[in-house]
Amino acid sequence: MRYLHTMVRVKNLEKSLDFYCNKLGLSEVRRMDSEAGRFTLVYLAAPGDRLGAVETDAPLLELTYNWDTEDYAGGRNFGHLAFEVDDIYAVCENLMKQGVTINRPPRDGWMAFIRSPDQVSIELLQKGDALEPQEPWVSMTNTGVW
Repeated sequence: MRYLHTMVRVKNLEKSLDFYCNKLGLSEVRRMDSEAGRFTLVYLAAPGDRLGAVETDAPLLELTYNWDTEDYAGGRNFGHLAFEVDDIYAVCENLMKQGVTINRPPRDGWMAFIRSPDQVSIELLQKGDALEPQEPWVSMTNTGVW
């Protein structure tokens, strides 16, 4: 397992980039706009991680800007922690055996969400390409929120 990123929702992308980049010194290493999802993801690296972010995928801060803004109450501006795993199905099966609820099952063979005992969302992402969809994951429904 490898730590990937922490996601924070931002209300004003330009103000947030000014804070994180110009004031705090982080650097933008990647950006993705989703017309269909109506959001922008901006990945930032700390100065000491900049080279690693490009060459070895050092952990990043993900700023998520939803084009249709909302007020984020109750800590909803904090999104999730993300970890890359070698076999998402094996990891989820092992977690279930230990009593962990899979809130968003890996139906696509690529992404799942669980929650910590303190209700922190944790995203699990398949390393490399998505695995072929398979049961029981394909038929599993979401449980709760993530």
